[in-house]
Amino acid sequence: MNMTLLVRLLGAALCFVTVSSEVLPQADFNAQRMAGKWYLVGFATNAEWFVNHKDDMKMGTAMFTPNGNGDLDISYTSPNADGSCFRMNNLAKKADMPGRFTYASWDNQNDMRMVEVKYDEYALAHTIKSKAGEHTVVNKLYGRGADLSADQLGKFRQFSLETGVLPANIAILPNNGECSAA
Repeated sequence: MNMTLLVRLLGAALCFVTVSSEVLPQADFNAQRMAGKWYLVGFATNAEWFVNHKDDMKMGTAMFTPNGNGDLDISYTSPNADGSCFRMNNLAKKADMPGRFTYASWDNQNDMRMVEVKYDEYALAHTIKSKAGEHTVVNKLYGRGADLSADQLGKFRQFSLETGVLPANIAILPNNGECSAA
């Protein structure tokens, strides 16, 4: 690899991290109003694993449960093709400002910001995942219902493009039913 290419790649990576670190959470974020069931309607990232698995991803549900100190317990479920359920739980600890949380998952350190929330309609989350010095962005669009408006889907697509996600890596997830409570 020649030096010019290396400098360009490093510059692009630095711009990516700088742009993502400037994404701020919604100023008046209220964790208590976030409580309850949400559908994971949209998912966008340039993470390498996503390119190979995005066609298999389906809509799931997330339960956001705020606790007394401002942290959020996030429980996610999604039906698998064989009828079993994928389940994942994370405790997102409140960070230095309302709407910003940190948590560890899959050997990643995650810095999540609730960018735009209309508590009875939709929520847009932006997460910077860090592992071994590498950073990726994951944007998620949640809805109180499984169907969101074209305007809300458009906002998600535009935000994802603005945070460096390639158009082909922005997915609106098909509804796959729900897992039973466990």
